[in-house]
Amino acid sequence: MKAGAPKLLNILKMALLFLLCAFSILFQGYNADLNLNTNTVDENSQDNHFVFPKANSLVLPNPSDYFSRDLVSTPLPTNSFFQNFVLKNGDQPEYIQPYLIRSANSSISISYPSQNISSALVEEIFHPDLTISALKNPKPTQRHVISAYSDLSVILDLPSSNLRFFLVRGSPYLTFAVNGKTSISISTGDSIRKLSRDGSFTKYTIRLRNQQTWILYASSPIHLTHTVSTINFGGFSGVIRIALLANSDSTFEKILDEHSSAYPVSGSATFGSFALKYKWDVKGAGKLLMLAHPLHRRLLTKANAPVTVLEDFKYRSTDGELVGVIGDTWDLEAESIPVSWHSVKGLKKKSIPEIIRALDKDVKTLNASNISTASSYFYGKLIGRAARLALIAEEVSYPKIKPVVVKFLKDMIEPWLNGKFGANGFFYEEKWGGLVTKQGINDTAADFGFGIYNDHHFHLGYFVYGISVLTKFDPSWGNQYKKQAYSLMEDYMNLGLEENQHYTRLRNFDLWKLHSWASGVTEFPFGRNQESTSEAINAYYSAALMGSAYGDADLVSVGSTLAALEIQSAQTWWHVKGDNKIYAPRFVKNNKVVGILWSRKRDSILWFAAAERKDIRLSIQVLPLLPITEVVFSDVDYVKELVKWALTSVPKNRTEEGWKGFVYALEAIYKPNQALKKVRDLSSHDDGNTLSNLLWWIHSRK
Repeated sequence: MKAGAPKLLNILKMALLFLLCAFSILFQGYNADLNLNTNTVDENSQDNHFVFPKANSLVLPNPSDYFSRDLVSTPLPTNSFFQNFVLKNGDQPEYIQPYLIRSANSSISISYPSQNISSALVEEIFHPDLTISALKNPKPTQRHVISAYSDLSVILDLPSSNLRFFLVRGSPYLTFAVNGKTSISISTGDSIRKLSRDGSFTKYTIRLRNQQTWILYASSPIHLTHTVSTINFGGFSGVIRIALLANSDSTFEKILDEHSSAYPVSGSATFGSFALKYKWDVKGAGKLLMLAHPLHRRLLTKANAPVTVLEDFKYRSTDGELVGVIGDTWDLEAESIPVSWHSVKGLKKKSIPEIIRALDKDVKTLNASNISTASSYFYGKLIGRAARLALIAEEVSYPKIKPVVVKFLKDMIEPWLNGKFGANGFFYEEKWGGLVTKQGINDTAADFGFGIYNDHHFHLGYFVYGISVLTKFDPSWGNQYKKQAYSLMEDYMNLGLEENQHYTRLRNFDLWKLHSWASGVTEFPFGRNQESTSEAINAYYSAALMGSAYGDADLVSVGSTLAALEIQSAQTWWHVKGDNKIYAPRFVKNNKVVGILWSRKRDSILWFAAAERKDIRLSIQVLPLLPITEVVFSDVDYVKELVKWALTSVPKNRTEEGWKGFVYALEAIYKPNQALKKVRDLSSHDDGNTLSNLLWWIHSRK
């Protein structure tokens, strides 16, 4: 009895503590556990980075289901090219160009997709051409594991099958390692017409009834047997590579043969000034053969890294033809862009009085105590809109309104930085490692899914823009909140754990595609997607401005480079010019701009509007109207096509005036006087715009 008494006392203490905690949670009425610690630096952190108060989300999936144990202990990607592999059952295909790859039931299926094309969409269709698995697998339904990932690749393990797949983007081969003398089965959805081999037993040609020809390369001799739809081989350890023979020309096959031994296991990208360098970790003998998409091809330079471009070695893709490139290092040089606070060409002096009158009217609408929204997105847009007023006033030398705007920005921004905005706020969740909102930890739809990592660069870009402008005008305020400001920016701009251990690397930006993805940890059959390129551009442009405001040259460089790449991607894949060669003529004829761009689909609709609302489809690629917008729409001939196309759907009623302003803004690029008359007649504006901003834009056309 005496020996058990302390133990009983401890149990009673623990029970009492549990009851107190339960009562506390019930009393506070929280549906999720919020740690409301408002210290500027996490006490447990080993670095000096600001960490927002911690929260446990009730709506986020558990990443430990698919990531290896060592990866789960670090922040994880939430908008990656392989995101479907780590969500729900992990069995939705991902586009590892040029193939669609699906992982299900301890097997990997590879598809060289066909296309479904209409006037409304272009999409890649998954059909399991070949499915690879282990024979007599004791655990056929065991899940795959992501054991490593990098900028350009992911390693996917099938533990029950002794198979490791090196899924490297742009590789014409599917490469996997087989361990433990495992017997392998390769099945096909189409019957096998012929299976042949070379004299070394290391190369097999698989001809299917659907007219496809696949070539299998083995690192050591193997003996394949087959039935109508299955190929088997036993007791193998080594590396297998499989490639589609996309062209029956003998030269095409010789190229695949020549480069079959050198295989990439990972690939990384490093930044330069308006430049990226790709470097692959290559195993085996010989030179590496990869594929470049159209934007790669345009940016690829031979200046420092010798590469050979094979113009006739091509594979089909949603993004256009993929062309062969020999070399394990690529240098990509983007066109440099001007990142400035004010208009690129300056304003017409005679227009300044009209702009000032509009400024006076717009500033009178600023009232932080009268804001009805608590949405992180719409709230951020209000911040961005007000910041534009301050910069326009500076450009027209009208300092009178500066104190009013600065105070408004402080009143709007500070509560989100110090945790005193009661209706919402930013929190840090540790499961994936990133920011969520108070509303988003319980509701996947709140804040447009910010709590499940949707649109982070959109929302935070507006906050970063406002903070940058406020810091420019009040450096002491900027220094006071610098750590919080950088934490917001690094949620989507962090370059790696060595920079900030609390956030993943470049949460939204895809270093292979060279643009961002907006969808977060939601499973989509067609992979990641993004709607508004202009808001993505704003995020990186704003980061560059933040670097300028704080005197951070590295941030200016990286932000400017990402903005430039996002712009050039928008011009490549979202802007559909009349002479477009990437998309089918049927789609080009009916669409001057893509609505939603998916990893393997192009859509004419928007999340919030039908395809027929061409004016909105144009506007969502323009807002917010900024100095950088001039760079985005520098092709005047295309702008004429786009505006003419969009004007056919501009509504006649005045209840939807807001979207018209963006159409008229682009019209001002080639018809400024006509656009000016239309803008003056507008009765209302979208909440990302103001009359003074539209006038500023039109009067800066020279």
